[in-house]
This record gives sequence, C-alpha cells and structure tokens, in this order.
Amino acid sequence: MSGLPSLRAVLLTVLGVLVVTAVAGGVVVLMGDDLVRTAQEPVRRPITRAVPEAAPRLDQLVPTTAPVKDFGQGGPGVTVTPPRVLAIAPATVSRRTRLALGALKHVQKAAVVDAGAVKVAGTSLNLLAVDPADFRSWTPQPVADQPAVWSALARGELVAEAGTTRRYGMILGAMYQVDGGPRLRVAASATLGLSGVDGLVSLEVGRSLGFAKGVAVLLHGKPGTIAEAGVRRLLGKGAQVVVLDAASRTQRQQQQQPQQQQQQPVTVGRPNSYLDLYKAAATRCPGLSWTVLAAIGQVESSHGRNNGPSSAGALGPMQFMPATWKHYGVDGDGDGKADIWSPYDAVPGAANYLCANGAGKGGAKLRKSIWFYNHSWDYVDKVMGIAEAYARTYA
Repeated sequence: MSGLPSLRAVLLTVLGVLVVTAVAGGVVVLMGDDLVRTAQEPVRRPITRAVPEAAPRLDQLVPTTAPVKDFGQGGPGVTVTPPRVLAIAPATVSRRTRLALGALKHVQKAAVVDAGAVKVAGTSLNLLAVDPADFRSWTPQPVADQPAVWSALARGELVAEAGTTRRYGMILGAMYQVDGGPRLRVAASATLGLSGVDGLVSLEVGRSLGFAKGVAVLLHGKPGTIAEAGVRRLLGKGAQVVVLDAASRTQRQQQQQPQQQQQQPVTVGRPNSYLDLYKAAATRCPGLSWTVLAAIGQVESSHGRNNGPSSAGALGPMQFMPATWKHYGVDGDGDGKADIWSPYDAVPGAANYLCANGAGKGGAKLRKSIWFYNHSWDYVDKVMGIAEAYARTYA
C-alpha cells in the first residue's frame, strides 16, 4: 500500500517496542508499549510448536470414566453468537425488514450495523461501524474476551482484520491518513471471521466518515442452517449475501448422505490401556492410523487428564463440541449410551468424525479432516508430528 509508513520508520519512532504482526487466527493489541495476543476460536488452546512434547506411555495409561473434579479455568463470561451469514443491503434496512430477518427459519439473532469503504493512500478498505458493547458477542471468543480491542474502538481507533494487516503491511500503533478524512490509529489486529470486511471502527467514527446507515446485516443460528435465499428475498435486488459457515454446510450435506446415515456404532469393549483403545477405535475407519487418534487425544486432553469444559464449551477426553457429538458420538463400549465424557465412547467417536471428513483416504484428505477437528493448520502440523513420534515409539 503506497503511502503507508514502513516498519523501519515506525520502529524508529516507537522506542523499545517490538511489534509482532498477527499470526492467522490471532489477536494482537497495542497497549501503550505492550502487546497482547490471544488465539481465535475455534482453535481451543494456543499452539506453540509442532514438535511433540514428552508424553506418558499410552500402554500405562488406564482410561477412566470417573467424574471430572477440576474443569479448569473458563472464559470471562462473554457468550459469543458468531455470524453465520453476512449481507450488505442496497439501502438502509428498515425495522420491518429487520424483524422479518429475525423471523427467518433457523435465525436466532439478527443485527444491523453501519458500513462503508474508505481509501488509505489510494487503497480501499471495507469497514463496519459498530457499538463496541453491542457488537462484542458477534466476534470470535478470543476477540470478545480481549477488553483492549473494545477499549480501542471506544477511543475511535481502528481494529483491523489480521489478513488486511498482513496483506498491506499495516503496522500496529501507526497513524494512517484516510483520503479526504481523519487520521486513524491501527490499535489492534484480529481475525474477525467476516469475509470481505477489513476492520471495525466505532459508530461515531463511521458517521464522521459518512458511512451508510444500517446496511450491513449479521445473522446467527445453528451452523449451516440459515437459508441464503430467504435473506436475498427480504433484502431485495442488489443485496450481497456471504455465507460465513460454508464448512458447516458441507458437513451437514455429508451427514445427509445415505452411506453416512447407515453408519452403525462401533463396539470396542473396554481395553485395558489407551494404546489398545486407540488401536481398536481406529478400525472404525479403514486407512486411519491409530497414531492420529492418539495424537489428537494427547493435544486435546493429555489422554483424559484435562477433560474440560474448555472456554469454548468443548467436553471430554477428545474435546467434542456438544452439537458435533450429537452427529458423530458413538456407544463405543456397548453400555447402551454414547457418553461424551467416556474415553470408550469419545475415542471411537473421534474416529467416526475424522472418517466422515475423509481421514481414511490419507494424504491431503487426512490433513483436512484434522483441520475440521480444530480449524488451525498449526494444530494439524502438531497432531501429525505427535503421530509420527508415536509410530516410532510403538513400532
């Protein structure tokens, strides 16, 4: 982006500050001379490296169904309602249309905010102008949980999408001149999960920039359920509608395929060790190595030693979200129930979920199935690294 300050120039003016650009899925906030970073949901815990750490031997760990006594530290209490559909209407959305949008099948929550485009050194940025208090729950959990993000918006500063900061080389803490408008300070970089949106500003800043009032629509509901056609019908000709949960819709279509509907629960009994449990559960998915299941079990709960709930609500030794468990959970030990907390059910359930996403085909399909388990390629690399270590250890 021509005209934007270079990294060298900013480092010379901000003494003693090392600005680290946001990694994918992260939040970076400049607070005076400090940086704060968190990881983005659905990634449930920070990934630091792909090299596996020393883990207890699987043949010495006995699965247990004892009640969890220590659930670990939860989040600060912001309940997020991530948008499943984002739409830009050709004109201000009326109160009547907003109510109709909220009444669409599967829509649980609707919001309408201001939107507009600005140019910085000739480069166009698409921004939403929001009330920090009202919009907070529409962002991924780590963003909602970061008070500095919302304080920055309230001060009239810009929260930029992480991809935008990388693409244009924007520097946290730097001031950028809006063509024909004010100067904006980039206070934070975060993965917002809003396709086509380059950042957020406050309502007041949006009004000063002449943004269109009430043209951006956000809809929340169960993943993969809100019909795009209904949104277009209500917003009229010229509306732009973006489906934000395409992955969930793909999974939903896969679930409706006859061969997946006919899948039967697997019975693996109650093996005497996690090693035997992973090996038995992997037979549910021809082509899937037990080492991948074991690696996921290590990363998610250290083989049942940290069963959650996580701050995102994931449960059990394989850290399933309850909604996912409803579709893929199995009665692995034949005791008459599919228990998300029981390793005898959770491990074969994980094999079931991975297989539904192509894990048995190996190669890129295997990596993609692991990505569906936890949407992070760093997570995939870590799991594959641990799986390789298990393969060497138990060869």
